[in-house]
Amino acid sequence: MDRLTSMRVFRAVVDEGAFARAARRLRLSNAAVSKHVTALEEALSTRLLHRTTRSLGLTAEGSAYYARASVLLDEIDALEREMREGRDTPRGVLRVTAPMSFGLARLAPALSTFLSEHREVKVELALTDRMVDVVDEGVDVAIRVARSLPDSSLVARRLAQEPRVLVASPRYLAERGTPSAPADLASHACLRYTRIRDASAWTFWGPDGEQETVQIDGPLDVDNSLALRGALLAGLGLTLTPRFVVTDALADGSLVQCLEPWHAESASVYGVYPDRKHLSAKLRAFLHFAELAFGG
Repeated sequence: MDRLTSMRVFRAVVDEGAFARAARRLRLSNAAVSKHVTALEEALSTRLLHRTTRSLGLTAEGSAYYARASVLLDEIDALEREMREGRDTPRGVLRVTAPMSFGLARLAPALSTFLSEHREVKVELALTDRMVDVVDEGVDVAIRVARSLPDSSLVARRLAQEPRVLVASPRYLAERGTPSAPADLASHACLRYTRIRDASAWTFWGPDGEQETVQIDGPLDVDNSLALRGALLAGLGLTLTPRFVVTDALADGSLVQCLEPWHAESASVYGVYPDRKHLSAKLRAFLHFAELAFGG
């Protein structure tokens, strides 16, 4: 028999002072209640109750077991209640990971709004460009920015679209010229972000729907978008990057967008998490917030 159920039955018998009253309280038969108590005594190799036809009492061992079991059962009940409430009310620690550039440019500034709306939630934010193992590292949700994600058992929820733009500094363009078609990039210093599958080939679509892919190369391959941005600002070359990496630099003119009206495929912002079933309220709230914050 289930040990936890037998403990609950035993406590009910003691609390009610009779097998029959415990049976009515638990909606079990008298025989089932008796079997649970007997099974518990056999498992412990200890008599817990003195039984007569007219009275019921605890043995010394039964009294000690009742006291300890009551504490354990109360803790289990409190834990289960907390878990159920956590399904309805966002609370507790939410572990989030995101790429460095996206975390600094988009996620971190928006978190004040999320935390002010959900004051019982604490966010642990880890910014890294490596591919975090969501399950092994105990992460609630990983933000990933990509055109597509590899097949996996994880759930990937698209939160937003992010345009990718070809950018360079005015200084670089003054020295090397401004490309007017994708083929021109073959003679330019193209800075490559290496955490994508096709870092050496950029594909663009023209205003009439024509598609052109160009093989590119340059003086710098880098696995961090912030380092890539720094190289752009220094005039080292041009690159194709999600717009959030360079939004402020485009706004103040320290970088400019090139090759328009040609455009590249947009990237998607995903929230990746282990299981679509039994989502906690804190994760549901965060995903909803992220769709509004990033999609807008």
